[in-house]
Amino acid sequence: MTAHVEVMDLVAQMKAAEEAFVLATVVRTVSVTAAKAGAKAIIRPDGTIVAGWIGGGCAKGAVLKAAREALADGEPRMVSVRPENLLAELGVKPGDTKEGVRFASNLCPSKGTMDIFVEPVLPHPSLVILGASPVAMSLAAQAGRLGYHVTLAAPAADLTMAPDADMLIDSFALGELHHAKRFVVVSTQGRGDEAALRAAVATDAAYHAFVGSRRKMAALREKLIGEGVAAAALDRVKAPAGLDLGAITPEEIAMSILAEITIERRRGQRGAALPSSSESK
Repeated sequence: MTAHVEVMDLVAQMKAAEEAFVLATVVRTVSVTAAKAGAKAIIRPDGTIVAGWIGGGCAKGAVLKAAREALADGEPRMVSVRPENLLAELGVKPGDTKEGVRFASNLCPSKGTMDIFVEPVLPHPSLVILGASPVAMSLAAQAGRLGYHVTLAAPAADLTMAPDADMLIDSFALGELHHAKRFVVVSTQGRGDEAALRAAVATDAAYHAFVGSRRKMAALREKLIGEGVAAAALDRVKAPAGLDLGAITPEEIAMSILAEITIERRRGQRGAALPSSSESK
């Protein structure tokens, strides 16, 4: 019981610190196994088991592989470690997945069966907004309610109200950011467009977007390329930002951007492939 409490205490600490990890839980055992139902372990992205125990080498390899995959796509997995004869009875081979269960072979002398639930725990996705425009303010407010860790970067002199953000940067120099899947939106609307766009494309992210027309983006692209910014980096920027919902108000434009970000955020998590933002137009 003490070990279980310690694992769950660490889970709470790591969640509060916005760290990515996997919580592996033994949900069923049959015959002799090293771990029993209810055993838990915390696995970091590098494969290190930092707390708890779910058995020895018989299950470790299969669980660590499932943990890596779960952290990559955000989806939990069920792993069933069984002796070869029981796998054959089910008509499956090690590595096969059937009805949502990944099977692995137990080559240990115990010849027992262990079912382990592998659950990824990921930090809140990160939305980085450059600019203090009305769209930027609305985007920050709406994103917070959707569970994003919001960083807003803009010169303090440009702010007319306190933004609804987790982190505020008084410039476009982003520095160290929240460690999570990241989305970056430039919404300067004429106040520091070039500096903000230069900072945005230098930031690693799953999505880059610019709130402005294609014509304006084309002009900025040409100017920044002339200043040494890589064309490939600028070509990753979606402009205009957001889905074509016929949005007019800042709130509607922000909603259209978050809808487009949601497509990127959830890609691969619903089974069928989601359309790209360009395909949805």
